[in-house]
Amino acid sequence: MPHLLALYDQAFDRAAWHGTPLWGSLRGVRVAEALWRPGRGRHNVWEIVLHTAYWKYIVRRRLLRDPELSFPRPGSNWFPLPPRPDERAWRRDVALLKKEHLLLRSVIARFPASRLGARAWRSRWTNAATIYGIASHDLYHAGQIQLLKRLRRRGAA
Repeated sequence: MPHLLALYDQAFDRAAWHGTPLWGSLRGVRVAEALWRPGRGRHNVWEIVLHTAYWKYIVRRRLLRDPELSFPRPGSNWFPLPPRPDERAWRRDVALLKKEHLLLRSVIARFPASRLGARAWRSRWTNAATIYGIASHDLYHAGQIQLLKRLRRRGAA
């Protein structure tokens, strides 16, 4: 388990050879940058933050096999932005991502090694593959956020 936990941490907020992790990609992002989108129908940073928080919740629910858990926002996967998308609401949703990360981290830290090879609840993947997958998901979206920030700066120049 220590290797899976280290991988999960590295993808979210630890220094690594691959570059900026998910939490680091959000450093300094303000509401205007979080709301910017490169084109119609494309996701923005804020939507990605909610999406990644949601999938941390889903993985936690699968590992715990707990149908009673619920995400604090209505909907699933991709969420509408709050009615007043201001700095306070942005910080609240960034805090939600951190909270969901820490809740899942706690589950991974105490997850029994004997269950890693078993299929995750309501999934075709094993528990181990699910944990690897959520770390990969963080890294994918960290890169996406870094690209969105660069595209916005380039477009504003």
